Amino acid sequence: MSETKTNFERGLELRRVMFGPQGADEQIDNASDYMAPMQDIVTRICFGEGWQRPVFDKKTRSLLTLAMLTAMGRTHEIKIHTRGAISNGATREELREVFLHSYLYCGIPLMVDAMRASDEVLSELEEK
Repeated sequence: MSETKTNFERGLELRRVMFGPQGADEQIDNASDYMAPMQDIVTRICFGEGWQRPVFDKKTRSLLTLAMLTAMGRTHEIKIHTRGAISNGATREELREVFLHSYLYCGIPLMVDAMRASDEVLSELEEK
């Protein structure tokens, strides 16, 4: 058997590190037949290929991801990726700066939504 991991295996390992079992194994195990192909694509292509590319480290990729999610107004995903960014070494201050900087290019309403979503998760993490 080859020692080379598949993109799915590498992606699943990264999802576990960034999001814990809830954002990795449970998402895959609980996926319906309808949703299973999406979980495969997210695990294999997004986290097994895209997130594994050279040049940017995981923390930088997390900060870039949060900036792009802010621009799209994706607060649900901002909550998920706030957890991932913390796991990847981003600080609360760095997250705040990403969101504060975003208003220059995305507008104040999207910045406010992003900061509220992220703050909710940061507060939960501090309680643990």
